[in-house]
Amino acid sequence: MLKSSIASILSLAWESLDLPPATVEVYPSDRPEFGDFSSNLPLIGAKAAGLPPRKLAEQLVPLLLVGPFARVEIAGPGFINLFLKPAVIHAALQEVIRSGDRFGSSDSGEKGSLQIEFVSSNPTGPLTVGHGRQAVLGDVLASLYTALGYAVTREYYFNDEGRQIDLLAESLWACYRRLSGEERVIPEGGYHGEYLIDIARELKDEVEDRFPDFDAPAAQFFRRAAVSRIKETIKDDLIRLGVGFDRWFSESDLHRSGKVTAALASLRERNGIYEKDGAIWLQAEENGGVKDSVLIRSDGRPTYLMVDIAYHIDKYDRGFDRVIDVQGADHQVEQSCMKAAMRILGYPEKFLNYAVHQFVSIKEGEETARMSTRAGRFICLRDLTDEIGRDVVRYFMIARKPESHLQFDLELARAESLDNPVYYIQYAHTRISSIFRKAGPIACGLEEVDLAPLKTPGELELIKRLDRFPEVVSGAALGFAPHLLAGYTLDLARAFHAYYGEQRVLGTDKGLMKARLALLQGLQTVFRRSLEILGMSIPEEM
Repeated sequence: MLKSSIASILSLAWESLDLPPATVEVYPSDRPEFGDFSSNLPLIGAKAAGLPPRKLAEQLVPLLLVGPFARVEIAGPGFINLFLKPAVIHAALQEVIRSGDRFGSSDSGEKGSLQIEFVSSNPTGPLTVGHGRQAVLGDVLASLYTALGYAVTREYYFNDEGRQIDLLAESLWACYRRLSGEERVIPEGGYHGEYLIDIARELKDEVEDRFPDFDAPAAQFFRRAAVSRIKETIKDDLIRLGVGFDRWFSESDLHRSGKVTAALASLRERNGIYEKDGAIWLQAEENGGVKDSVLIRSDGRPTYLMVDIAYHIDKYDRGFDRVIDVQGADHQVEQSCMKAAMRILGYPEKFLNYAVHQFVSIKEGEETARMSTRAGRFICLRDLTDEIGRDVVRYFMIARKPESHLQFDLELARAESLDNPVYYIQYAHTRISSIFRKAGPIACGLEEVDLAPLKTPGELELIKRLDRFPEVVSGAALGFAPHLLAGYTLDLARAFHAYYGEQRVLGTDKGLMKARLALLQGLQTVFRRSLEILGMSIPEEM
């Protein structure tokens, strides 16, 4: 990449002055008169060098007037503006074309094994629009890390045990009895919603009046029936969104295998727990957690945190080098306790990481809807996906920074025009495909084309944008920030459409036409790679 190459050149120039080490920072210039890139190295290193920044810059400039730079200028209090030779920028485009669909990727598996756990919604109801944000965030993060060379496993964890599942079973039984004309009340904290009535109708046809009372056999039957049906609904909802998992993990397996009991014993061996008020507590505060938290209630039932600790021990035992849990911002206390438990158990600090996101509301006109699964007030993810399409849902879900609240604008999402960023990006790809179809055989063998005719500021700027793609992929992955790739791709589409409106590609001088076709090949490569990572379709025609 141009940026890293320039940073290396600046580092060598700095070292040749025999000065103490300094941090080298290089930035793409905002305006063409400031060059292609700028650096504040003289400002950063002035104190160590014992020289005013501009004096230091004056010593650096002669050392830089060789190699890739057409000219180097000093600006302001000591900035260095760097103007690249066009041939250097052209070489960056050649690298894009040579790399093809590997552009922006690292060698597979070099970074180790990584598990990303996401969605993991309790099987107590259909996935909502809110779950959709986490689904897309996790899926795109997995693709980003795959591009960086990690061996990635996508995993969904079903909380199919505990009090909430008991309430779900009783809620479903109450709906089932209502179908017989009985007045049955949904238990306090239970679940409401048409989806339970639909399941109750299926069960009524299947078992008729076999369960008049909510006794132990009824609880077992309705628990199993509810969980199994809702699990299948969740899986289907995710498939519609283009989200797949390598493993579906059930909490019940942890209980049956004795791993919850074993996890508690491991914490006890390391003096990570204590007893108070008849309960067993995690020694979280002493190990960096926000507050000590209950692991085993006074009635002997494990808390969600206790089971989650057992789950993460299982992850470690399966040999993952790192795990990333994608979770909502309301889990921060629990996250700090999980990190504390991992420290108590002696696991590496880098083993467990969290990608945190805020919630989703739906905006339609002037109305904003908030959702509640228990109260039965929500918009199903399936309905949204069926209405506006997978590509639109996926892009809108990751277009904003995860830490920011997402207001999903239904009117914009429904727009089947270039005002919709999804179609605007996809149209850039299809427009290039159309040009190649018209170009025919002349568009072959572009790897060896002379790129010297690419001279306009717009052309050189497009190449520099393409060159930044690997940096964007890396930053979006390591910063848990898929929105960086979404924004980059939209900006690249804007730059391309503006260029296409100003410059002819076909019907010009043959040398210029071939060079511009090579530029379009580089652009199409990056559009295709971006859409692949974002999990969106790549149309050839629209």
